[in-house]
Amino acid sequence: MRSLAAAIAFMTRLPVGRVVQFDGTDVSRGAAWFPLVGVLLGLIYALAAWVLQPHLPLPVLAVMLVILDAAATGALHYDGLADTADGFGGGKTRDDVLRIMRDHAVGSYGAVAMASLVALKATAYAALLNGSQWATALILTPLLGRWSILLLTAAMPYARTSSSVIEGMGNRSLFWGTLILLGALGAARQGRCWIASAVVLAVTAVFGLYCKRRIGGITGDTLGASVQLSEAAALIAFIAV
Repeated sequence: MRSLAAAIAFMTRLPVGRVVQFDGTDVSRGAAWFPLVGVLLGLIYALAAWVLQPHLPLPVLAVMLVILDAAATGALHYDGLADTADGFGGGKTRDDVLRIMRDHAVGSYGAVAMASLVALKATAYAALLNGSQWATALILTPLLGRWSILLLTAAMPYARTSSSVIEGMGNRSLFWGTLILLGALGAARQGRCWIASAVVLAVTAVFGLYCKRRIGGITGDTLGASVQLSEAAALIAFIAV
């Protein structure tokens, strides 16, 4: 299962790459596994919450879950959100936006986006943990975030002229990734999970259309931003429902 190992190594800091050798083609083929990687991350977060909840105040535990999320993923999607916010916030033309997103320095728009996201996710985790059905939300939220990647790569062109593993993803990855999502929704047996999925679909569609209008498609940074926006939307949906 080299494609699965490639997906895990690409999306997380788990040391799978030390055991299995893979390349960009394997990552493209492994995109269908991204939602399953999300489930794996969600299980890690839920286990950590279950172990620590009796010993820590909920606000402290919520912040620790955000830190765990950043550590487990190498802050990959947080970086994408910051770069996207800087690009869209500071760039006037398509070329400006793409150039700014290439810059690794975090500007004011990126800093505000990161701070807002961390505050929102930490607050949402605390609210969820105060209830009785938080485990399902913690497990499904990372899945939904990574499902948004498949939605965008199937529907939107790659915005840059350089080659990317993104170009190897498409309808096939979306099909199999959606089957994983449907299996998880069926196992959860909660109507709010379907509502959260619908919210993520809507948020991803709006964000994808905005990317198409501003830069003509998607980039790796906008995919990372989509993960974070979708996760935030899913958490809000779980709380609201």
